Amino acid sequence: MNVEDPKEVVRRGYDVLSERYERAFGSETKYASWIKELLGRLPKAGTVLDIGCGTGVPVARSLVAAGHRVTGVDISGVQIHRATELVPGADFIRADATTLELPQARFDAVVCLYALIHVPVEEQPALLERIASWLRPGGWFLSTTGHRAWTGTDENWLGGGAAMWWSHADAATNRAWLVQAGFDVVREEFVPEGDSGHVLFWARRSEA
Repeated sequence: MNVEDPKEVVRRGYDVLSERYERAFGSETKYASWIKELLGRLPKAGTVLDIGCGTGVPVARSLVAAGHRVTGVDISGVQIHRATELVPGADFIRADATTLELPQARFDAVVCLYALIHVPVEEQPALLERIASWLRPGGWFLSTTGHRAWTGTDENWLGGGAAMWWSHADAATNRAWLVQAGFDVVREEFVPEGDSGHVLFWARRSEA
């Protein structure tokens, strides 16, 4: 039996289900308070990297509207195409964030909402270290992670005829990885979803 690359499952899943996902998860409402808080923490005309940017709505769109410079990254070509049309004021790159090359200390903030959970769990610590290197000292990292350890697939996600794959560590492990990567964890909160949920982390790259 051939085992398919889970990243390819994720890429194809979002290619097929981009619009269905948008309708199902109500990001506009869900992200509003997080975006507002991030806007209050950014310098004027700040630089922000949005990993797993999807269609650029609402994160990149809101940040650009507030005068910030945004680079969005997503593994799905369909998501990136839609983002380019919906948020023409941002820059978008179709790429796997785990192999992305960016200058060190380039960004004032990195956002990674519901994207880290699609990266193989064994690759997540190294990705967090890369993210820390892309942030300026004192820069903010806003991310959702898994709450309980689990890796698996939904063969018919959202009833849309395509599979999706996730890989979670538990909250304590995610917290430890953030510290190991050079972050100071400022706050974490549980975000319920269905019969479980995710953890929202606010962290800063250490000044030292």
